[in-house]
This record gives sequence, C-alpha cells and structure tokens, in this order.
Amino acid sequence: MFRPLEEEKVFKDPVHHAVYVQDDTIWKLINTPEFQRLRRIRQLGTTYLTFHGAEHSRFSHSLGVYEITRKIINQFERNRYKDWPQEEKLVSLCASLLHDVGHGPFSHAIEHVFRTDHEKWTCDIILGDTAIHRVLKEVDEDFPRRVADVIRKTYDKPIVVSLVSSQMDADRMDYLLRDAYFTGVNYGSFDLDRILRVLRPHQGTIVVKESGMHAVEAYLMARYQMYWQVYFHPVTRSSDILLRQIFRRAGELYRDGYRFGFLLPQLRQLFEGALTVADYLSLDDSTVQTAFGQWIREDDPLLADLCRRFLNRCLYKYITLESCDSSFIDELKREWARIGLDPEYHLEMDTPVDLPYDVYKPGTGTGGKDKPPILLLDEKDGIAEISGRSEIIRSIAGLHQGKYYIYYPQEELLKRASVLRRETRELFHL
Repeated sequence: MFRPLEEEKVFKDPVHHAVYVQDDTIWKLINTPEFQRLRRIRQLGTTYLTFHGAEHSRFSHSLGVYEITRKIINQFERNRYKDWPQEEKLVSLCASLLHDVGHGPFSHAIEHVFRTDHEKWTCDIILGDTAIHRVLKEVDEDFPRRVADVIRKTYDKPIVVSLVSSQMDADRMDYLLRDAYFTGVNYGSFDLDRILRVLRPHQGTIVVKESGMHAVEAYLMARYQMYWQVYFHPVTRSSDILLRQIFRRAGELYRDGYRFGFLLPQLRQLFEGALTVADYLSLDDSTVQTAFGQWIREDDPLLADLCRRFLNRCLYKYITLESCDSSFIDELKREWARIGLDPEYHLEMDTPVDLPYDVYKPGTGTGGKDKPPILLLDEKDGIAEISGRSEIIRSIAGLHQGKYYIYYPQEELLKRASVLRRETRELFHL
C-alpha cells in the first residue's frame, strides 16, 4: 500500500539530478541503519586505486536504481498501460532500493574468498531482526517475504523481477551511468530518457518499442565498453588479487592458531564461518582498512607485506598472454619456489571472464544465472529478441577479448633476475 509523505523528499544526485521520495515506507527504509551502512561500502570495490574518482558508494547507487524504477513505473501509470499491475508498485520500489543492502566490504572481492553471496545476505537482512524488516512489516506481515522473493528472482510476477534483474534493468542502467561519471570515462554514456520512454509492459514482462532499438544498441555498446575499459581493467584486477590474498593469508593464519596482535571480533567470526547478520552489518570498507593498517605490524611477514602493498598501492605488475595452461603455471611455480618466492602468493594467473559482471548474451547472463533477453515489440504486437534484428548487438554478443594475465611482485623478481632462467627473464621483460 502506497502511503504518500506529507512533503516530498529530494536528494540531489550527480547522475539523475534529483531522486524523489514520495512514499513513507521508502523514506523510512532509507533512514534505517542497514541502508545507511551502504554509505561506507564503495560501489566499485578497489577500482578507486585505478580510477581515483571511483569513491562513490552503494548508497548512492541504490538510490539511483530506486529512481530509475520510479520513473519507469510512473511512465507505465501515466500511459495507463493495462499490462502493468499497479498494486506491485511499492514492492518494486522497495526491492530496487534494497537490492544491494547485503553487499560486504569492497563488494565482490570478499565474496570470492569466503564464498559468500551478497544476494543471500540481502534476503537475510530483509527477513531478519533488522530495522529494514520492521519497516517492511508495517506494510503487511508478508511484505518482507515478497521483497525478498523479488531479490531471489522467485517472485510470482516476472515483470517485477525484470525491473531489478534482467538484461536491461534499473540496476545496470544506473551503475553504467554512475560508474562512468565517477571514473571520468565516457564509455558508459547512453540516452537513459529515450530508453525509459520506449519501455513497455507486455504480457507479464518488459519489452522495448521497436523504434527504440538504436537507443538500446547504444546502451549495450556502452555496457560492453565499460566492462572492458573499467570493470575488467588489469590494474584493478591486481588490487583485487591483493585484497583476496590478504584475507586468504589471514584466514590461514587464524586456522593455524596464529596469535594476531589485532583482530576485530567480526573478522574472527568471518574466519570461523560463523557471521551473524549483526556481525556482517558491522563490516564495511573502513573497518577492513583499519584491520589492514594494524596488520602491517603483524609478525607474519607475508601478511604484513600484502597489507602494506594494498594500502600504499604497491600493486603487483602483470604480463599479458594470449594463452596459458596449467603446465605452464606449474613450471613457473617451480621456478618461483627455486628462487625463494612464494608461488602461492607471489604468482597469480588471472582472466577477466570470471568477474561477476556479464556482457550481453541473448537469453542468458554469465555465471549460470539466466537473465531474460531484451525483446522488441513491433507495431503489430509481435515480439523478437533484439539480436535477431540488430547486427551491432549480434557483433557485441559474439566478441570475446579475454586474455590471460600473470601477476607478480616486480621488485622481488628484479632482485632475483640473475638466477632466473633466460626464457623467464625474456617473458617478464627483465
């Protein structure tokens, strides 16, 4: 049930100019401690070490996703499209606002190490003993479950899920524009207003009016360029590797009984796999960086060095290879061990295809999570998947630029250059 505020609230926003809050439930959700915590979670994880302006937060992104969803629904209601279920407005807006509330410090990097899932944490927060849960229950007893079902993509109205999670959802549209703005690049720019005007509810899903195909082409091209120029940037991958290695090393030490000079209680719980929702919510970028600042003084030289590198941006260098197999990596590891480097920490093979982002593929996203394709609606109400009509999109969907990157501590390798095999020195340009 939509409960209008007595006075509309407005957030100034660099991407959308303004974010309008008109409902009491939305306003209360924004002011919960769990949502305010998103101010302390960077949207792009370690990308600020590559693009120095990328300091924007999950808070601002979440407001942006809410605003785009609000605009889409308003357009549906203004035009009185019969296929839009008006009673789903509030659940759509709440799910859009809360879709990232379960993100941990540095976003996806920690998920990789500890095999956690931010969507599961989001649902745990929505359904747990939290201020967010209490606000949602004010709507009705079952409302928190409905919002969680949208996040889980199990909601019984696919059109609502499509607003938050599809190949062209409010989430993607906001983060492309916002990430482009704060990284200072032009790749992510596209005509949002035009796209919003050509979206239509149709037979339980969201489609695009055929005349808007070129605007969607520009959106998908922007998305493609952002992935390869920003999200897959090899320097950012280097900082992600250091972050993962810090937590991997700290976890190993903890399991081996090492006595830390400094260990936050919630990190202890993380290492034990026993995080509660309250513990998880007390973790943010600042608490993790505080731990890193203290771990520089730890007796374990590897952990101390990794933390120093991360905080002072002494990142691993990399070489690029067109192909790489396990036997080649095994051979390099043996050489690293021979010259006194740790092959488990001073050598990392990486390829961007394992990132949580996905480029457009007709009918499906990467990682096994199916995403509804982008559908065009013609003048006779006929439906066609967009890549069947667009040569540009077929080209983007078929491209693959993934290369292999070998990351290593350059200064440590330089110290040992004289004892390296000649072919290794040539490979690493020493």
